[in-house]
Amino acid sequence: MSQSLSYNAHFKKTLNIAYPVMLSQLGHISVGIADSIMVGQLGATPLAASSFANNFMNVLVMFGIGVSYGITPLVAQADGQQDESKIIRLLRHGIILCGGAGFLLVLVLFGLSYTIPYMSQPEDVVSLGTPYFLIISSSLLPLMMFQCFRQFAEGMSVTKPTMYITIAANLVNILLNYLLIFGKFGFPELGLNGAGWATLIARVLMAIGLFLFVFRYARFQRFREGFQLSKIKSTFFKPMLKIGVPSGIQFVFEVGAFAMAAIMMGWIGTGPLAAHQIAISLVSLSYMMASGISAASTVRVGNQIGRKDGLNLMKVGNTSFMMAIVFMAGCSAVYMTFSNFFPTLYVGKDEIEVIELAASLLIIAGLFQLSDGVQVVGLGSLRGMSDVKVPTYITFAAYWVMAIPMSYIFGFVLDYGPQGIWYGLLIGLTIAAIALYLRFKKLAHQKSQEFSIIDAT
Repeated sequence: MSQSLSYNAHFKKTLNIAYPVMLSQLGHISVGIADSIMVGQLGATPLAASSFANNFMNVLVMFGIGVSYGITPLVAQADGQQDESKIIRLLRHGIILCGGAGFLLVLVLFGLSYTIPYMSQPEDVVSLGTPYFLIISSSLLPLMMFQCFRQFAEGMSVTKPTMYITIAANLVNILLNYLLIFGKFGFPELGLNGAGWATLIARVLMAIGLFLFVFRYARFQRFREGFQLSKIKSTFFKPMLKIGVPSGIQFVFEVGAFAMAAIMMGWIGTGPLAAHQIAISLVSLSYMMASGISAASTVRVGNQIGRKDGLNLMKVGNTSFMMAIVFMAGCSAVYMTFSNFFPTLYVGKDEIEVIELAASLLIIAGLFQLSDGVQVVGLGSLRGMSDVKVPTYITFAAYWVMAIPMSYIFGFVLDYGPQGIWYGLLIGLTIAAIALYLRFKKLAHQKSQEFSIIDAT
C-alpha cells in the first residue's frame, strides 16, 4: 500500500527535479536573449531577420524536441517499476530515434529555405535571414542528440549535470556571439551569421558533453549496453513515437501559432516584427523556465503511474500547477512593471516606434503568463500519464481554431494592429490552459480509482 505524502513533501520532491531544469532552460533562453540584444545593436532589420528565421525554424525544432519527449515518461515509468532491461532498450532506441529525426529535420529545413522569398516578408529581411536560417538549421542534429541524453537523464530524475553542461555551453555561445558578430580579437566580422555559427558550435559541444556524462556516470553504468546499437526492433520505437510524435505536434501547434503571428507582423512591417522579437524573446524566458516544472511533473507523474500509486498522483499534479501559477504570476508582475525598460536593452533609444510597440506587447504578455504556465504543466503532467492524443486535439483547437483566426480578426479586420495579433494569442493560451487542467483532473481521478481497485484485490 502506498503512503499519501503531504503537499509540502511533494513540493520538495518536484522542486528538486525542477530547479536544475529551470536553470538549464534559463541559461538556454538567456543565450537567445543575448543573441537578440547583440544582433539588435546591428539595427532593427537584422533583429527582424533573426526573428523571422528563428520563428520559422522553431516550428520544426520544437517538433523534434517533442519527439524526444517520448523517452522521458517511459524511462520514468520503467524506473518506478525498477525494470532495468526496459531502460536499456529505451536508451538504445532513443539514440537511434533522435539521431534519425534530427537528420531528417535538417533536410526538411534546408528544403523549406527555398520558400522564404515567397512569404511576403520585407526584401532586406529575406536577404539577411536566409543564410542565417541555413546555419542554425544545421544545429538541429546535435540538438536532437543532446535531447536524447537529456530526456533519458531526466527520466531517471537526474537533472543537475544537464544544467551544468547547458550553462557552460551557453557561456561559450555568448562569447562566440561577441567574437563572431562584431569581429573581435581577430575573428571575422560575420554580423547576423556570426550568431548562427555560435549557436551551431555551442550545440555540438552540448551534445558531446552530455553524451560523455551519461556514458561515464556511475549510476548509469548498468545501462551502458544501451549504447550498443544492436538488437534493434521496430516494435520498441512504437511506444516512444506514440508519445513523442503527438507531443511534437502539440509544440508545432503552439510554436506554429507564434510563428504565424511573426509572419503577420511582417505583413505590417519591419518595426512590428522587431518589436515582436523583443517581446517573444522575453516571454520565452518565462515559458521555458515553466517548462522545467512541466518536465519535473512528467517524471513525477510517470513515477506514480509506474508504482500504481493513486494516492499521490493527484497531489503531484496539483503541486506542479501551483508552482507554475506562483512562478508565472511573478513573471507577469516583472513584465508589466518593466515593460518600457526591457525593449531599450535590444535596440537604440532612437528606435522609438519599436520600443513603444514592444512595451505594449509586454503588457499583453503579462496578462497571459498564468495561462501559459498552466497549459505547459498540463501537457507535461498528461505526458507523464502517456496521454497525448486528446491534448493534441486541445492544442490544435486552442491555437489554430481560436488563436490564429482571432489574431487575424483583431489585427487586420478590427485594425488593432500588432496588439490585436497578440490578443488572439492570449485567447488561445487561456483556452488551452483551462482544457488541459480539466483533462488532467479527470484522468488523475480515473487512475486513482483504478489503482485503488488493484490495491483492494
